[in-house]
Amino acid sequence: MIDGRRERVREQRLGEGERHSAFGKIRLGERLARRGVPADAITCIGVALAAATGVAAARGEFYLAVVLLIIGGLMDTLDGVVAKAAGTSSSRGAFFDSVSDRVADGLIFGGVAYYMLVGRDPKDALLPIAILAMSGVVSYERAKAESLGFSARGGLMERAERLILLGIAFVLHVVLVPLLIVLLVLTTATAIGRFVRVWMQASDTNANALAFASLRGAASESRWRIWRETTRTHTTRRSRRETEPLTTRLRRALGTERQSSTPRMEGSNRNRSARALRRRMGNDR
Repeated sequence: MIDGRRERVREQRLGEGERHSAFGKIRLGERLARRGVPADAITCIGVALAAATGVAAARGEFYLAVVLLIIGGLMDTLDGVVAKAAGTSSSRGAFFDSVSDRVADGLIFGGVAYYMLVGRDPKDALLPIAILAMSGVVSYERAKAESLGFSARGGLMERAERLILLGIAFVLHVVLVPLLIVLLVLTTATAIGRFVRVWMQASDTNANALAFASLRGAASESRWRIWRETTRTHTTRRSRRETEPLTTRLRRALGTERQSSTPRMEGSNRNRSARALRRRMGNDR
């Protein structure tokens, strides 16, 4: 029972990230956290490996670049696992990890651009630069959409998919340029897809806001109309009373008093008749 409880507590601390990751079975994140390895240090190691990948790609050592790219990708996954295992997940760490990913992408694609720049056709160096620019657009669309309350996740070429396809291009470096063209096209399609998705969400939100505003305007207009009609009625009645002659108002007041006094007079007359009838009957006896 004690071991089972400890196991459940340990799984709750690790969270869903490590249980479904490549490090879930060996619990590497928990071991590193127990030894005091911070997640920020692993993120810095990932950036250093990205710089080494860029240098290897710039020198044309593509097989070494593939190995470094794989290890750097594992570091990018491991830092989040260590942060969850140590209980140090925070907004500061997420910000640092996101910025580090952008720096790592710049170093890697910068190395590829340098390799093509000193190669046969320097114009091919525009391909990795364009891929890097569109990758920035994809990341910015997600960040801006989430800051506005929309969702822009998903797509054909997120960062993991871009690095996988780039690794394939390193292995098949004979056809490096065509694979980079494919990577650019898919990244551009991802940016367009996210833009359309957020645009539709924003359009629906604006339509709902306009409908709500029109309903509020209609309600305000109806309240204003009711108040205006009521005020107009009271004003008309008051103006009629003020313009009526004094004799008419006196007749109305006297007529009201007569109507109210008539039931009282009838009641008194009825009582007098009853007393007179009793008096006569008493005299007859």
